[in-house]
Amino acid sequence: MTTLNLRQLSTASNDFESQFKAVLHWSAETDLAIEQRVADILADVRQRGDAAVLEYTARFDGLAPETMAGLELSQDDFKQAFDGLPADQRSALQAAAQRVRSYHEAQNRACGQSWSYRDEDGTLLGQKVTPLDRVGIYVPGGKAAYPSSLIMNAVPAHVAGVQDIIMVVPTPVRGSVATGGTGAAQATRGERNELVLAAAYVAGVTRAFTIGGAQAVAALAYGTATIPRVDKITGPGNAYVAAAKRRVFGQVGIDMIAGPSEILVLADGSTPPDWVAMDLFSQAEHDELAQSILLCPDADYLARVRAEIERLLPGMPRQAVIRASLEGRGALIHTRSMEEACEISNRIAPEHLEVSSRDPHRWEPLLRHAGAIFLGAYTSESLGDYCAGPNHVLPTSGTARFSSPLGVYDFQKRSSLIEVSEAGAQVLGPIAATLAYGEGLQAHAMAAQFRLKPTL
Repeated sequence: MTTLNLRQLSTASNDFESQFKAVLHWSAETDLAIEQRVADILADVRQRGDAAVLEYTARFDGLAPETMAGLELSQDDFKQAFDGLPADQRSALQAAAQRVRSYHEAQNRACGQSWSYRDEDGTLLGQKVTPLDRVGIYVPGGKAAYPSSLIMNAVPAHVAGVQDIIMVVPTPVRGSVATGGTGAAQATRGERNELVLAAAYVAGVTRAFTIGGAQAVAALAYGTATIPRVDKITGPGNAYVAAAKRRVFGQVGIDMIAGPSEILVLADGSTPPDWVAMDLFSQAEHDELAQSILLCPDADYLARVRAEIERLLPGMPRQAVIRASLEGRGALIHTRSMEEACEISNRIAPEHLEVSSRDPHRWEPLLRHAGAIFLGAYTSESLGDYCAGPNHVLPTSGTARFSSPLGVYDFQKRSSLIEVSEAGAQVLGPIAATLAYGEGLQAHAMAAQFRLKPTL
């Protein structure tokens, strides 16, 4: 095994800024060919509906039932999948879903309630919070299956009060025409992941279809004879899914356009170095474009972590992906102090931020931008991915500077409440009329003035 070519930077170096920018460089721009292909698929599904969905599912997933009924998963499918799992997996799914539900119920109590007040003249002002009627959840199912992602999307939607949760999940036929095999045109059933179906049972998915890609996004956004149109689409996917979500935004809401996974470990040198090495691996194994960075003021500790990376990497099943990720976008960065490390962390605004320190609460107040902050050596990022409770759908690519994790609030909308009393109209009418005349909108002004009592 060749030595890992992992960058090691120092903030004391004269060229640190240029090297640092090179590490962070990431273009979220989608390839033009993908954009055009996605545009064609969206237009086709919008025009031909179910027929187009069946055609693209056969072409890309090798799954070719005669009708859409062959692509729909039933509640019995979910229940059978759940009952067929080993007891430990059933318990783990239920425990994870309950912790995610408890967290989002607390979130809902804090921010998901309607409110109003009356001012001194009797005018009522407030806000009405209502759930979306129907949402679509995209669950990846190509290279890997993610029951945890299903739970993180469906449970907060339930807590928010959404009545219809429509899941789409690709179930490609291995060795199909989509991947160069033969005989796929006759296939009626692709590879279903029983853990995903069981998670749908636990999380309360309403309906589910075995479709993926841009055609699934189009079906959810526009609706077909079989698949109902949704109000919002959430969940991660590949470049085609991301491009499709970007294009249908406005027809429906979307959660975010997610980039590759990221982890930033802020360490003071007190955590066992093999723990930190494995935490860096935990994101690197997702994708060759994932990013894993370690910030630490202790040069000796950085060397110890590097040694553990070299020792542990050969034993990892996804070592080729981890190696490509660490060499392509990873870095070990020596800082002058923990304070400086916190400043650099804020510049990066990572998706996942581990504060691996003896006293993490000392540094947490200095950290302003991160999707999720994991405090202390025992808080591995992987616990947040599966079962801690907070949502693992997080802003990436620096967007944590202005974006938030997926939550109950993403499945609700707010309507302003205004009830002006007769007395209130006498106060507000002259103000509104004055401003409306100033804008040249006479009807606006007169509508307010009609409600004024005549002066004697």
